[in-house]
Amino acid sequence: MSGRAVNGRRILAQAQFANSIGDGAYLVTSAFYFARIVGLPPAEIGLGLTLGWAVGSIAGVPLGHLADRRGARGVAVLLAVATAAAVVSFMFVRSFAPFVLVACLYGTAQTGLSAARQALLAGVVEPAERTVVRAALQATLNGGLAVGAGLGGLALWLGTPSAYLTLFALDAVSFLVAAALLLRLPAVRPVPLAASAGPKLAVLRDRPYAVITLINTVMLFYMPLLSVVVPLWIAERTSAPSWVVAALLLINTASVLLFQVRLARRVKGLRDASSSVRQAGLVMLAACMVFALSTYGWVFLLVAAALLVVGEMLLAAGAWEISFGLAPDDRQGQYQGFFGTGVAVARMCGPVALTALVLGGGTLGWLLLGTVFMAAGAAMAPAARWAYLTRMAPATGRALP
Repeated sequence: MSGRAVNGRRILAQAQFANSIGDGAYLVTSAFYFARIVGLPPAEIGLGLTLGWAVGSIAGVPLGHLADRRGARGVAVLLAVATAAAVVSFMFVRSFAPFVLVACLYGTAQTGLSAARQALLAGVVEPAERTVVRAALQATLNGGLAVGAGLGGLALWLGTPSAYLTLFALDAVSFLVAAALLLRLPAVRPVPLAASAGPKLAVLRDRPYAVITLINTVMLFYMPLLSVVVPLWIAERTSAPSWVVAALLLINTASVLLFQVRLARRVKGLRDASSSVRQAGLVMLAACMVFALSTYGWVFLLVAAALLVVGEMLLAAGAWEISFGLAPDDRQGQYQGFFGTGVAVARMCGPVALTALVLGGGTLGWLLLGTVFMAAGAAMAPAARWAYLTRMAPATGRALP
């Protein structure tokens, strides 16, 4: 690997770590800040954040397209600065309407930044290394989130307006630091529109890629489990002590830090990636089955959390390889923006849907959820094969690479 590539990986990791510290602080404190300091009712907070992520999911594709056409580095830097501006604006919000406007700016900038950063990664990292580098960045992300969450916990303990505002200021600064770091990366040459055949937003007409994105979105519904669903399950259905919630999050974070890169190194093509997603579905099914047993003892919660994070890492490694490998090189921004909408959808719909399913259905709800994960994981291989055959399969051989 060249020195330039190694330096690019290092800078991407530094930028990821910088803004993930701010993200961790924001995730822990934002709901309490909007409720206790701003004074918004919970229903308005939920609606505003949902609208923000909804607008962001729509904006991801055109902003990714902009990164392809104008240069991924410049667009990523601008969107990091826009995210910082949105966080600062939250500090001055005092009513619902401005809150919604700022939430939409925040969701748009965050979603677009993710797409631009993936396009930037694709531009500075060789194809064979993208999944491993993405895994390293994910591990870095978890480390930064843990640091930020610790700082957020300190602000919650203090409980003063100045403590919350300091954390929001830290979040804004973290994105400005990330923007400055991204400027140190080599510029990724934009692809002129005339040099790229087909419609501007080709991903919107790419049905195989849409199916792959849908399958990944279903799998991503695991995301609110540990943060929302399991804590409510513990409170209502088990006798587990409250500190178990922190233990489950620690298991998740530490596992990703230690093992995500190792698992990603096993994925060396679309065949491996499809197999990894299929295995993820099976492991998530097992996790849901063990969660259902947690009414008989809180030790089952620890086992289930360990299984869930294995499924999460297997899914991530496979999905990254598929999302990069089936996207045209000159349209990585818009394709990654489209693929990334699954995260926004899971954040918007997951808490409500899974809370109703699991808390309302109990053991049957857990089993149904696990079955959905298993079915989605199994569906990825034929969907990836279909996508591969529509664009790049050689005439003499149709197997996935």
